[in-house]
Amino acid sequence: MFNNPAITWALTAVLLLSGGYYLLQAARSRHLTDRANKSLHALMSVLMAAMLWNLVPSTMLAQIAVLAGAALWFVIQAVARPEFNILCAGSQNRLKCVYHSLTMAGAALMIAMMGQAAAGSREIAPAVAMSTPHAHHATAPAAHSTVVSGLDHSSVLALPLTVFFGIAAVVFTVLLLRGRAATATAGCRSTPKRSVRAEHGLEALGAAVMALMFATMSA
Repeated sequence: MFNNPAITWALTAVLLLSGGYYLLQAARSRHLTDRANKSLHALMSVLMAAMLWNLVPSTMLAQIAVLAGAALWFVIQAVARPEFNILCAGSQNRLKCVYHSLTMAGAALMIAMMGQAAAGSREIAPAVAMSTPHAHHATAPAAHSTVVSGLDHSSVLALPLTVFFGIAAVVFTVLLLRGRAATATAGCRSTPKRSVRAEHGLEALGAAVMALMFATMSA
């Protein structure tokens, strides 16, 4: 995805560290729902890291299906009735579940867009070869035009997603800084909020990575 190996390795490290943190939190969680949510975040981080290296492309449809199912799962939590307090209870948690559903859906869409781009690259090469002066088939330019048109649509879709996740990264960064300021004011009483700050930091990093990856597709 990125021409610079240093950027690819840096993003891979961020995603794998994030996935490891969520996996550890899932193992420590006593609630089944929270354990499932953390596990899905860990899985998404690993799939995005694999996406950077174009690994296991043969399982693309399965990856999309899993992430789409995860997005639906977070939507169900967001709209669940209040008595189901094991799900997203309270307006703030419901909003968080809505964002997580959008994150899962965005990751699924990114995999689909990368698959389309890879397929387009494979189709462009023979189309260009067929359009040489020795070829007399009129279908080659049309095929080339169709592939390019599909890639253009992906680029147009990637731009608003870049903006969305860029804004999300800024919002979570602000929440992280506000939490640090509150910690400095409250002193030792702020220990229970340490995990909240860690989650805000991971959300900010995750949103920034998503924005950066979508930005490469919108270029």
